[in-house]
Amino acid sequence: MPPNHTDVLIVGAGPAGLSAALELKRLGIHDLLIAEREPEAGGIPRMCGHTGFGVRDLQRVMTGPAYARRYRALAKSAGINIFTSTTITGWSDENRVSFTSPDGPGEMRAKAILLSTGVRERPRSARLVPGYRPQGVFTTGSLQRFVFEHHLAIGKRAVIVGAEIVSLSVVLTLMHAGVRVLNMITELPRHQFYPPIFLPAKILFADFLAGAPILTNRRVTDILGRERVEGVEITDLHSGKTELIECDSVVFTGDWIPENELARTGNVETGKPSLGPQVDSFFRTSRPGVFAAGNLLRGVETADWAAQEGRSAARSVARFLENAEWPATRVEVRVEAPLAWICPNVIASDSRVAPFRFRSHEFRDNAILQLRQDGRVLYQKRFHRLIANVSLNLNGDWIRQVEFSGGPVILGVGP
Repeated sequence: MPPNHTDVLIVGAGPAGLSAALELKRLGIHDLLIAEREPEAGGIPRMCGHTGFGVRDLQRVMTGPAYARRYRALAKSAGINIFTSTTITGWSDENRVSFTSPDGPGEMRAKAILLSTGVRERPRSARLVPGYRPQGVFTTGSLQRFVFEHHLAIGKRAVIVGAEIVSLSVVLTLMHAGVRVLNMITELPRHQFYPPIFLPAKILFADFLAGAPILTNRRVTDILGRERVEGVEITDLHSGKTELIECDSVVFTGDWIPENELARTGNVETGKPSLGPQVDSFFRTSRPGVFAAGNLLRGVETADWAAQEGRSAARSVARFLENAEWPATRVEVRVEAPLAWICPNVIASDSRVAPFRFRSHEFRDNAILQLRQDGRVLYQKRFHRLIANVSLNLNGDWIRQVEFSGGPVILGVGP
């Protein structure tokens, strides 16, 4: 049973939560614990049976399960208490939460709380794809659970909806399961594999890319079959022409949703109902004592990126335990279409100058990005190319020009 009091409660034992706990231990914060609703710590990587994890944070290339095992081993050797199958269900008051565990319900008080609850994908129903509900329809996460966690059969011929980095993870998973990939389908005009990813992929997936073309400017408009998937109808977004691809499995990838329910029930401000908590450069939310890090903030980044954010958030938590200061003045940073999000998305009066990350929904060439406040241009930069669903960095020197008595800062594509 988790204790009823701790200095730091970390919600979520994925890469961000585990790395934050390790950093707190290194900084001398020993009264901490992690609550994880899954039966095992490690997050999404433990179900990704392919390589590519650990480059930034562990300085080695590992498979997802090995990466998760490594973090569990580090946490165990550091004496970190991880309570698995334990779900934080709500907030009792300002710094007390309720939970349920295998030993029953309870409450816990914490001086600081770090939310690192991660992300999930929108399923087929949320994407408004019509048809019956046959077997054989997956998201990336459910596919990986079927294959690597439960060792269940998938099918023989699959279509992947999406053509971004995570779609390559799906290809590897299907190859491992002995499933033939017929096509990738994307509504965008081209795939979203940027060169450092696409060039190795062309070698690794040479047979796939030759025999299973990526269909662009296409949308899945129907799933056929009652008991089992029999095929998908796709529609050309330019001509309106439809065609049928016969298959027995469909995997929807990307279209990420932060697991923000706990944040929202705690009145932590979010950019939109579908986005994660608003945070400043110190990962502080709108609620004093509550921090947030990892993919909860804006959807998917790589696991090692989330782990690095966890470490940075831990240092902010440690400073808060020392002085309990919280900024009273904050200015929101918003984005305009075609941009999807920016993170951090709040400027506090004591914010440090740090890089920002942002993403675009669309491809744009020679795009001039402008940051404006009340019509005043704070900063602008030309980007040779914006790639849909690929994160880019933005210099943070402009925060010195923000007027805290003014309106929100807007990031948009200029004329």
